[in-house]
This record gives sequence, structure tokens and C-alpha cells, in this order.
Amino acid sequence: MTETSVSTSRIDRFFEISARGSTVGRELRGGVVTFFTMAYIIVLNPLILTGTVDETGAYVGGGTDPGQAAVMVAAATALVAGVVTILMGVVANFPLALATGLGLNAFVAYSIASEMTWADAMGLVVLEGLIILVLVLTGFRRAVFTAVPAELKSAIAAGIGLFITLIGLVDSGIVRTTGQPAPPIGLGVEGNLVGWPALVFCLGLLITLTLFMRRVKGALLIGIVATTILAIVVEEIVEIGPTFIDPETTNPKGWNLNVPEVPDTFFDSPDFGLLGEFSLLGSFEDAGLVTAMLFLFTLLLADFFDTMGTMTAVGAEAGLNDPEGTPPRTQQILVVDSVGAAAGGAASVSSNTSYIESAAGVGEGARTGLASVVTGVLFLAATVVAPVVEVIPYEAATPVLVIVGFLMMAQVRYIDWNDLEIAIPCFLTIVLMPFTYSITAGIGAGFISYVVLKVARWRLREVHPLMWVVAALFVVYFAIDPVGNWLGA
Repeated sequence: MTETSVSTSRIDRFFEISARGSTVGRELRGGVVTFFTMAYIIVLNPLILTGTVDETGAYVGGGTDPGQAAVMVAAATALVAGVVTILMGVVANFPLALATGLGLNAFVAYSIASEMTWADAMGLVVLEGLIILVLVLTGFRRAVFTAVPAELKSAIAAGIGLFITLIGLVDSGIVRTTGQPAPPIGLGVEGNLVGWPALVFCLGLLITLTLFMRRVKGALLIGIVATTILAIVVEEIVEIGPTFIDPETTNPKGWNLNVPEVPDTFFDSPDFGLLGEFSLLGSFEDAGLVTAMLFLFTLLLADFFDTMGTMTAVGAEAGLNDPEGTPPRTQQILVVDSVGAAAGGAASVSSNTSYIESAAGVGEGARTGLASVVTGVLFLAATVVAPVVEVIPYEAATPVLVIVGFLMMAQVRYIDWNDLEIAIPCFLTIVLMPFTYSITAGIGAGFISYVVLKVARWRLREVHPLMWVVAALFVVYFAIDPVGNWLGA
């Protein structure tokens, strides 16, 4: 037996690759696909976190130069994502990647940082991650997950399928806001697809679908690469440019996120100056106890249940969940996710959380943590090869999200639509995720309605005690604004 085969055998045993019906090749391709579908965060997170200043007028990191702040955010975003995603692969052996959470980063930037310094705001994120870690280690977080009915877990997976599809369609510009009360969103611009990027997306979707239907190995990865090359060629010929030219000017026919051009350089020097720029308890002194606690509660609940939904959906798509809808090594998954939340705050890039785009890698065949290790290594590499990552526009990566959304929607077959006590909560869970752009909102609506309908039928004993607790917390979550006003925050 050669040294290479012995090494491969050890990898197989450690990650249980053969036992889960996968191969090293599938795991490698799956990890690469996951990276390409979520690499946008390296570009997008700096735009969000440097889009505003804190109460002192400083940008993240404490400086006055948004450009320098963006460079540091990009490097730290890739670094933390790489480390915690590798940790997820090695510790939890689950095909789940982590990075700065979209939505959470905007909440930190536009709601929390305006009330305190960036260091204080990131300290709140660290504190939130540590609290969730305690909840995991005490078994509370897993107990809540176990208390959720299996059909609601299926609804969470299906809802995320719709959500990830909408993300793909919106990010590619196929679906856009209309600026009108009704309809609030529509096809392209005034009901029409406009511009070459829309055509590139459509062709990319058809190419990837064809490869996928013909069961071509690496179909999703090939689709991303082929569509990116097509986009580069189109940009070279037509010279379209970006959608957002400057804060005052937009080009509705432009590329979203990145302009697909061959970069002048393939390497860049990372700046990790943001690491450690946080104040753990400064927010309580700066913004006050009540305000800080309300911010902390919002971060906790959103992070707590976003991951629950994501790991359920990814596990279901991979066929790894048990009959109750619980993924393997749930405890380890939740521990790593909690560490990621704290690590994101400690690096001043906001809470790191599990990414539903991981389902794209699962669609490529990933079933183990080896795929996460591959994704993590690519994130680490992105700290120095960021120019290459910035070549891929949304229009080239998002066709994969649409296909994965279709695969995840298949979970609706496990829901008994004739039993209204479970069907209605499942329906609310599914529809509110895409319509509110929030996994947490969908889960909250499903949990609350489930408890209420059980009470209406006087079937209180069928409700797990923890479901009562969680439903009550979600009531507070949805009423956080009036509660804050009442408390004087």
C-alpha cells in the first residue's frame, strides 16, 4: 500500500467519508462550491460595516478612513471564517461553513454601533457568543432543538429553501424592489429583465441545471466557473460596469457585487489590525443597562435559532438527520457555532454563524466535515488572494442557490397537510422566512402558532415544556420595540 493510499484511508476513517456514502472527490468539490457561493461575504461585509460610524464618528476599528477600515474588515472576515469553518469540519464533522452573519452585521452596524463605540458593540457580540456557549454546554440549546416537533423541523428546511432561492434571485437582480406600495417586488426593472448580467444569470442557471440533471460530477462547481468565464467575456466586450457606481449613482443594467474582470494582481497583503478590538462590558456603561440588554437579547435569539434552522436544513439535504430531524453531533455543531459568534466579535467583524449556502456544497455531494475543512482553507487563502475572489459576480454564483432551494423545498413532503394543528405552523414558518428575509422570524411565527393552536384545541400536554418557554421568548422578540419604549430604552 502506498503512502498516498494510507493517508487517504486515514482521512476516510477520520471523517467517516465512506460510511456516509461519499468520496474524497465529492467532499473536495462540495467544499469548493460552498466557498464560491458564500465568498461574497468577504466583499459585502466591509461594505456593510463601513457604511456607518459609531457614536464618536469613527469607523470600525476606531479610525477615520473608511477605505482602510474596509481593507481590515475584509482580511479579518476571511480569517475568522476560515478558522471556525475548519473547526466545524474537524470537531463536528459536518458539512457546514461559517462566516459573518448577514442581517446580524447590519443590525450591529446600523442599530448597535450608533449607540456606542465599535469596540463596545463588538464586545456585546462576544458576550452573546459566550452566553450561547454556556447554553450549549449546559445542554439547554440542544434540549430546545430536541423539543421541536419533527414536522416543524421539515418546515424550517423547506422555508430556508424558499429563502435561499429568493436570496439568489434578488442578489442576481432577477427580482428587485419596485419602489411602489404594490407590488413591492417584481421581475427585473418595471417587469422586464434588463442588461447583460441578467442574461448571464439565466444562461448560467440553464447550464448548471443541465449539468445537474445529467448527473455530471461537479455540476454546481462547473456551473459557477463556466458562468464566471462567460461573465468575464461579456464584460470585456460590452464594458457594463457595476450596479452601484457611487452613493448617488446606480446602473440598473450593471453587475451586482463584483465586476467580472481578470485582476491586475492575484495576491494582496492582509491587514489584521482589527483583531482584539473589542470591549466586553463597555456597552453597559456607554449605552445603559436596559439598552444593552435589549440589544443582547435580540442578538441572542437571532443567533440561537438561525443556526438551529440552518443545521436542520443542511442535515436534511445531506440525508444525515435522524427520524426526529436531528443532525449527527448536534452538540459539537452548536459549540463551534457559539465559538464562531464570539470569535467574530473579537475580530470586530460581527457574529460568525452557520451559512445556509453550505447546502450548495451538499448539493454537490458533500456529506462530511472534510468539505468544511476545504471551505475553511479557501477562506484562509482568500486573505491573500482576495483579488481572485472579487472576480465572481452574484450573477455567476447565485444560479446554484436557486437549484439548492429547489432541493430543500422537497422537505414539505414530510408534513401532514391534513393536520391543521401542525400544517398551519409549518406554513407560517415556510412563508415568513423568504417574505421577511429572516430565518428567525419564520421559526418564531411557527413556534408561537404551534403553541397557540395546541391551546385552542386544549391539547396542552402535547406541547413540550421548552416550547412554552421559547414561544414566550419569541413573543418578547417580536414585541421588542414596544417593550424597549416601555422600559425607556
